[in-house]
Amino acid sequence: MSKSLELFKKASQLMPGGVNSPVRAFRSVNLDPVFIASGKGCKIKDVDGNEYIDYVGSWGPLILGHAHPEVVKTLQETVELGTSFGAPTELEVRIAEKIIEMVPSVEMVRMVNSGTEATMSAIRLARGFTGRDKIIKFEGCYHGHGDSFLIKAGSGALTFGKPNSPGVPDSVAADTLTAEFNNLDSVEQLFEKAPNQISAVIVEPIAGNMGVVPPAKDFLKGLRQLCDKYGALLIFDEVMTGFRVHPGGAQTLYGITPDLTTMGKVIGGGLPAAAYGGKREIMEKIAPSGPVYQAGTLSGNPLAMAAGLKTLEIISEPGFFDELNRKANRFFEQLQKFIVQSDLPLSLNYVNSMGCLFFKPGGVTNFKEAVESDTKLFAGYFARMLQKGVYLAPSQFEAMFISDAHSESDLERTLQTGQEVLEELFKG
Repeated sequence: MSKSLELFKKASQLMPGGVNSPVRAFRSVNLDPVFIASGKGCKIKDVDGNEYIDYVGSWGPLILGHAHPEVVKTLQETVELGTSFGAPTELEVRIAEKIIEMVPSVEMVRMVNSGTEATMSAIRLARGFTGRDKIIKFEGCYHGHGDSFLIKAGSGALTFGKPNSPGVPDSVAADTLTAEFNNLDSVEQLFEKAPNQISAVIVEPIAGNMGVVPPAKDFLKGLRQLCDKYGALLIFDEVMTGFRVHPGGAQTLYGITPDLTTMGKVIGGGLPAAAYGGKREIMEKIAPSGPVYQAGTLSGNPLAMAAGLKTLEIISEPGFFDELNRKANRFFEQLQKFIVQSDLPLSLNYVNSMGCLFFKPGGVTNFKEAVESDTKLFAGYFARMLQKGVYLAPSQFEAMFISDAHSESDLERTLQTGQEVLEELFKG
């Protein structure tokens, strides 16, 4: 029995499903999970000594790769000064300055501990600022496990939500309206039905939780216009895309200014950290400046702030994103070329260093198209890639991330391996 399997059997008696976050259980790929022992650069090793080229990168934060020497050195120096104070530190001020410098729409920022906490807080702030209760979210966009977000659409997208998780009250779900991603008409119809009740529209500007789905032309611009027309706030959930697709996030990449932005992953440099920020007049409604309450003992934890600040400083260096995006776009372009030439029933979406290979032909622009993917074929692909030393997200509906640590030879090896596996899979 492998050590991973031994650990998983033990963990299954101690933790629900044997994991502390559901996708880690590998259930969607019909395998038992591998337990990771270490990571360096773009490589990880499991507890059985197997090495993989990693395209999960802790689900996006590790834009510099694992155990980046400058981040590690910064953490070592910081931990010697103390791990947590529950009091203000200079590091909080410095990272706030850096975030505001990098993201033009953010005039003030509040640090929190997770993306879920950031999105929950942003929604509470939007409701408190506007005096309205309802929000609009999009089918297939994930904003963490807050009650307001665990809502599915009914028959068609233009319905009041119903909970899709036990424990979420119907009364909470009733204030969440669901529209179709990349469909402005579906959003406008919701506004027309409740013109003075909607506090905010929250959207992943590049959807990263139904695979990777970029916004259609003028979709984000249209959301901005609708929010302005009906007096609602526009919230960009850039927990995944912030400091990943562009140093200023997807909002800078597409030239759209949201009212509030949620951020996470990269700003922690591999440690738990997130934030929400936006216009000063809105952010000043948060306690202690205003009446909207939100707090956290470990918010602004010095270790997370140190790792995050060092990461943001490194990725702000001239040429960093040029080089990262050059490598990533070349990788995805070559993969796209193979798909076209081989005429396999696949679709590829990508934006700079994040992408997704869908096991369906014809492209993917929304959730309904994403779920047409052949998840059994994906599971076979995942298993073969894992056996050959390439670690992908164990779900058809997650992104793969390329980091600065991936070398040209790592990417070339992955392409070669992927092509061989896909040919074997479809021939078989």
